[in-house]
Order: sequence, then structure tokens, then C-alpha cells
Amino acid sequence: MITNPAEVNPGPDAPSDHFSEAERLFFSENGYFIQRGLIPAESLDQMRRVTERDLAGHFGDNEYEADLHYPGAPASLESEGGKTIRRLRQAICRDPVFLKLLTQPFLLNRLCQLLGPHVVMPLAHHNCIMTKQPHFSSDTGWHQDTRYWSFSSGDLVNIWIALGPENLHNGCLRVLPGTHHAAAPPERLDEALFLRTDLPENQALLAQATPVELQPGDVLFFHARCFHAATRNFSSQTKHSVVFTFRSLENTPIPGSRSAAWPELLLS
Repeated sequence: MITNPAEVNPGPDAPSDHFSEAERLFFSENGYFIQRGLIPAESLDQMRRVTERDLAGHFGDNEYEADLHYPGAPASLESEGGKTIRRLRQAICRDPVFLKLLTQPFLLNRLCQLLGPHVVMPLAHHNCIMTKQPHFSSDTGWHQDTRYWSFSSGDLVNIWIALGPENLHNGCLRVLPGTHHAAAPPERLDEALFLRTDLPENQALLAQATPVELQPGDVLFFHARCFHAATRNFSSQTKHSVVFTFRSLENTPIPGSRSAAWPELLLS
């Protein structure tokens, strides 16, 4: 089993403002790293308040489970559970807490270690609060985020911030370590570019699936080419996660693509 270095030597103090060399190397080799307890309690509280407010009022730009037709989702917006929100999009516009958080050294310095000195945040991808709700949430198959993004290279980094506990029962992410090193061969994917779980040649890879179980304030850093998946939420409580994507200054969006359709933020 692949072990996150933070689990081996958690240390008595709060995380520093940088990855250790062992942590950075782990990310390089495996395509993900879990930094425990990185987000301050006051930031978590404010993000939860914004999430609960906007979920209750259906405020802003929202994606509904019924929009994607994934397994477990309502059949349409008009059917039972059809107005179940999957994600609150454009999180950065919903409250100042998000931009303030992204400029803090404990996040920005780590992103610079992974991407280089100049970090850009695309607003077109992720930039959302994921809200996996009971009863009408859905299963997301194994995929690389780069399947629907268009940049000069696939070297982008996501951060996934847990606002509450995340485990296999409520649909936490699972990752396939090391799959960020190259794009998957097309013949091993289905028409929607999900990894085919029925192919014998994919079974050894799927056997390496690693659950990313998180506590409030933990942050998952993961490469956009690292295959990941999640089941629906089988618990009675909604799971909330804040997700953003970042690129280096040199890794520009392809003109005319969806990735180039929105403004971006230069963070460093």
C-alpha cells in the first residue's frame, strides 16, 4: 500500500508553509499528496456558512446532479430529487474567504513548489464547492480531469479541501497512484473518456485504487492527470468539498477552447 509521508511522520506541530522534500517527491511519483490539518478553523467555518447559505437558496451558478446523468442521479430536473445540487460553481465569486485563502503562504508556496514561481488559477475549471448529497448523489467513474480541459500541457494541479469528514461511506475520492505520468491509451477508455472497468488489461491498474479519506481542514493536492473516481454518498449527511485548479504561467489555455473562455487569476 502506498503511504502518504504525512502519515509516517505527522510531527507535533502544524504543517509548515512548504512541502518537505519527501512530500514533494511523493507527489512527483504518485500524483497526489494529502496535507493534514492545513486550513485554519476560521476559514473552514466561513466556507461552511457560504456553502449552507447558497445551497439553501440555490444562489449563483449551480450544476445539478440531473445535468450529468451519472449512475444514481435523478433522471431529469423535473423528477424526484431533480434539483439536487452537485456543485456550486464559481466559488471564488461567492465570498472573499476563498481568494484570501488561496493567497496564504501555506497554500501558495506549496503550489509554487509543484508548478513553478508563477501560479495561475483558471476560473473555467473546478473553482467550485462540491456538494455530494444523500439520496440523489451519483457515482463518478475513473477519469483524468484533462479529458475535458485544453491547455498546452496536461500539467495542472488541483486542490481539494475537506469541509467535513470524507470517507468511503460518504463518497470520498479514490485515486490511482502514478497515473499522472502519461495520458491513458484511448483503447482503454470509453466514449466519455472514463477508464473502462470491464477490460482485463485495466484490472491491475484498478487494483491499486487508494481511498483519500479526509478530516475537516485536510487538503488533497492532486495532478489533473491522476485518475480518480468516487461513489455516491451513502450516509445521511451532505459532504462538502472546495476544489480549485492551478497551472504554471507557461501552460497556457488553447485559444478558442472552453479553457480559454474565462478570465484567470495570477496568484504569484
